[in-house]
Amino acid sequence: MFYQSKMNQFKTASFKTLAFKGKGKQSGFTLIEIMVVVVIIGILASVVVPRIMDNPDKARTAKARNDIQALGGALDIYRLDNFVYPTTDQGLDALTSIPTSSPEPPNWKKGGYIKKASKDPWGNEYLYLNPGEHDEIDIYSLGADGAPGGEGPNKDIGSWDKN
Repeated sequence: MFYQSKMNQFKTASFKTLAFKGKGKQSGFTLIEIMVVVVIIGILASVVVPRIMDNPDKARTAKARNDIQALGGALDIYRLDNFVYPTTDQGLDALTSIPTSSPEPPNWKKGGYIKKASKDPWGNEYLYLNPGEHDEIDIYSLGADGAPGGEGPNKDIGSWDKN
């Protein structure tokens, strides 16, 4: 009997207005109204989430382009100070520590040209060629897959890209 009366109270309460008890007129939302809001939020999430999920690849590509441009600027300053770019063997490390192999830079800037060598957004080292295949020097990332070539996020990103 006790169980049955509690069940009847539960059934009627589930369709009544849910409200905080307080002074004055009771107000709140019905269970149906709350369910409608939850469904609307679910629909919005199903539309928005796929659009957001595509953006990390674009953001990583943009970061790689910016990093390559910054490395190119640091290499240009290195060249102004030392009259030549670092060799391929000296690599981008020549921007953080003075090269000991030939040609040794005569005017290497104390403290270096960048604070530390960074990796591309996919965790791989940026690559450097002197002489470059596309320009006087090439700085590039092999993209998300870390292999030459590719399409979309796997495409190589280099200093020769003008977009």
